[in-house]
Amino acid sequence: MRTKPYVLLLSTLLVLLGLAPGAQAAENGEWAVYPAASKLGGRPYFYLSADPGSTLTDRVTVANKTAAPLTFRLYGADAYNTDRDGGFAVRTQREKQTGAGAWIKPERTRITVPARSAVTVPYTLTVPADADPGDHPGALVALDERIAPGAKGSVAVGVQRAVGARVYLRVNGPTVPALAVEDVALDQDRPLVPGTRTSSALVSYTLHNLGNVTLNPKVVLKARGLFGRTLLDRDLAGVPAELLPRQKIRLTERWTGSPQLDWGDVTLTATAKDVKESGTVSFLALPWLAAAVLVTGGAAGLYGLRIRRRRAPVGTPVGTPGEA
Repeated sequence: MRTKPYVLLLSTLLVLLGLAPGAQAAENGEWAVYPAASKLGGRPYFYLSADPGSTLTDRVTVANKTAAPLTFRLYGADAYNTDRDGGFAVRTQREKQTGAGAWIKPERTRITVPARSAVTVPYTLTVPADADPGDHPGALVALDERIAPGAKGSVAVGVQRAVGARVYLRVNGPTVPALAVEDVALDQDRPLVPGTRTSSALVSYTLHNLGNVTLNPKVVLKARGLFGRTLLDRDLAGVPAELLPRQKIRLTERWTGSPQLDWGDVTLTATAKDVKESGTVSFLALPWLAAAVLVTGGAAGLYGLRIRRRRAPVGTPVGTPGEA
C-alpha cells in the first residue's frame, strides 16, 4: 500500500504582520498574543531599549478565544521584509535566528491555554556584548501545535498557524539611517501604430535600507520629457510602511498613458527621516513603425550617398557641379 508524501507548511505570514504600529494586539479570531498589560491591546507591541551585554525581562500573554483548550509553542523570531510586498514578516521556528529571535528566551516554550482564558509567560532578552547598535526587530510567536489539512493533491499538505507580538528592540549606540534607490528600470508597452491604443510603462526599482535603523520611506515618481516637460509627478502608494535595517525589496509601479513619442527620464526619490536618495533611468519612446521608417530611410540615404560617391569623377567633390 502506497502512502502519500506529507509536507508541513508553517504559516509565516502571521496575523500580526499586516498590522501597522499603533494597531490592536495581534490575533486571528481564535487566539491573541500581546505584551502583558491591564487589558487586551493596551500595549500592542514590545518597545525595548538595551545596552550591549544587558538582559531585559518582560512578560507575554497568550489569550485563547475558543471553547476548547489550545496548546502552543512559544519562541522568539527575527523579522524581515517580504519579497512580495515588503510586509513585516518573521522567521519560522525551524529557521536560524540571528538577532532578537535568538536573544529571546521564554520561561516556558510550550503552554496549554484553557478555553476562553489567557496565560502570561515571563521571558528574558539577553543582548550579546558584541551586538551591533541600532534596531533589531523581531516577534514573540505562539505556534498552534495542531496541524490543519491543506489543499488536496498527490502530496498531503498540513498547515500550522501562528500569531505573534512584534518586538521593536533598539540596541543603544550610534544610529545610522541610510537609504538607496537601486536598479531603476523601465519596460515600455507601446502600440505599433501611434494612437491605436493607450501605451503604458512598468517602472521597477529596488529600495534598500543600508543603515541600522528602521525607516518609514516615502517615494515620489517623476517623469520628464523632451525640453524638461513634466509628464508625471506621483506619490507612490505601494511602499512598505516599515523598511527594516539591512533589508531591500523590489517594487514596481505601472505608468498608464506613458508617452508614445518622447525622450526623457524617470526619477524615483525616496525620503525618510534624515535621508533622501534618488535613482534615475532614461527612456526613448519611439513607435516601432516610426522607428522602422527612420531606420529604413537612414539606410536608404547612406546607400544613396555611397552610390553617388562611387559615380563622382575623381577629384570632384560630391554635390559640386563639374566645370564646363
